[in-house]
Amino acid sequence: MKLPRDVSGNEAVRTLKRAGFIVRDQRGSHVQLRKGRSRVTVPMHRDIDPGTLSSILRQAGMSLEEFQSHRR
Repeated sequence: MKLPRDVSGNEAVRTLKRAGFIVRDQRGSHVQLRKGRSRVTVPMHRDIDPGTLSSILRQAGMSLEEFQSHRR
């Protein structure tokens, strides 16, 4: 499955919160979330590049399918 190109920073944070992550800090345009020992940094951009989304998923330990299931 290809990575979506229409994911914003706000939507990524909302989706990760639905998956159990908690917002811990925001510095400038970057939000840091935590869940257990996992720490994820999300840029609050209008559209997140697919490579950046891939890095966010890797940091979160989530597959694209898991992310998509929490997205809606």
